[in-house]
Amino acid sequence: ACRTHIAHGSPNKQDTAESHGAPLGEDEVAATKAALGWPAEPTFHVPDEVRAFFKERAEEGRALRTAWEQKLEAWRDASPGLAETWDAIRDTAPPDGLTERLIDAAPTDDGATRGHSGTVLQLAAAEIPGLVGGSADLAPSNKSLIKDSPAIRAGEFGGRNLHFGVREHAMGAILNGMLYHGAFRPYGATFLVFSDYMRPSIRLAALAGLPAIYVFTHDSIFVGEDGPTHEPIEHAMSLRLIPNLRVFRPADGVETALAWGQALERTTGPSALLLSRQKLPAVRREIEGQLGEIRRGGYLVAGGDKADAVVAATGSELHLALAAREAMEAKGKKLNVVSIPCLELYYEQEANYRRRLFPAGVPTCTIEAGCTRPWRALAGPDGLTLGIDRFGASAPASVLAEHYGLTASSVTTRIAEWLGV
Repeated sequence: ACRTHIAHGSPNKQDTAESHGAPLGEDEVAATKAALGWPAEPTFHVPDEVRAFFKERAEEGRALRTAWEQKLEAWRDASPGLAETWDAIRDTAPPDGLTERLIDAAPTDDGATRGHSGTVLQLAAAEIPGLVGGSADLAPSNKSLIKDSPAIRAGEFGGRNLHFGVREHAMGAILNGMLYHGAFRPYGATFLVFSDYMRPSIRLAALAGLPAIYVFTHDSIFVGEDGPTHEPIEHAMSLRLIPNLRVFRPADGVETALAWGQALERTTGPSALLLSRQKLPAVRREIEGQLGEIRRGGYLVAGGDKADAVVAATGSELHLALAAREAMEAKGKKLNVVSIPCLELYYEQEANYRRRLFPAGVPTCTIEAGCTRPWRALAGPDGLTLGIDRFGASAPASVLAEHYGLTASSVTTRIAEWLGV
């Protein structure tokens, strides 16, 4: 252990709390210099021997750098195949058209979005040699392993899978360090509820503009029997509050492919993918030009002009909105259904596009299996926000859906009451 002194040498401020957050002041600086035997002038004095020492160290470093570059060039000449592979790994920019190819190859069957993510990850890894990552000891559940690739271990660095251990904060910090280095495009995975443990690392990535990718599975109360300690409520919205972090909550395989593609395209900040544990129905998309608008964070899934209300949903609740639309049509009410896979991207769109999705004077309902209050900004004072504003419970997912009113029939009943039907 090393015993240290804050404001060392200051006659009146050493070892005081005041010196932690406030300048010493002109008089105390003068007294400190006198106590340390330091010249009063110039104000910022650097002795000649210190300058000479650092100049010498700079020259030594320059020589080491030159020698390293020469060694690298010699290796390139001797191993052109490996050099080509290394250059491909270091080129972390995604190939042109990657997102479109991921969407074209995306799973179109029913399934959990964590499973869809695992499928899309393999497609992306085949095109981006520098894509590497792992999980905080939850890889089989997160579906985050790159297949046909070994894991990194002591003395063996040829693989692409990292076992971070049960330490989410360290995982986030390691991702940041890899991105600062620049040779790889890393991702890290865990359950959404455990994103709390790595929040400082996530915030730093957003602040520094590092394009980390977070794969957060088990994204709602539908985790089920693990109970409220493992069931996210406020987590999606709390992540959305971090500036420069994009949060994707896809509803099916197509939106999951979009999320991966847009996360990989991004170079100015991190992205989080929030994925379901439970199986979800595939979304039918029948509106012309719809896939062109899917990149915009929010888009019309079903409906048209002269809607009686707009129902916006994310992730695992989109199919509830579509089911309510069909049921309300039988009651004589037309609902437009809007999917919002990324709220941040939606708010980046021009006002005319946002008004087209949410026309003035048309009431808005939102559905997400999480806290509802932040959705008021979109729904408005007279809108309906369906979700969960209390902690979850331990029970099978189907039981929880009934208990918290997140079934097609419950959502339809709430919307009908809201519209006075």
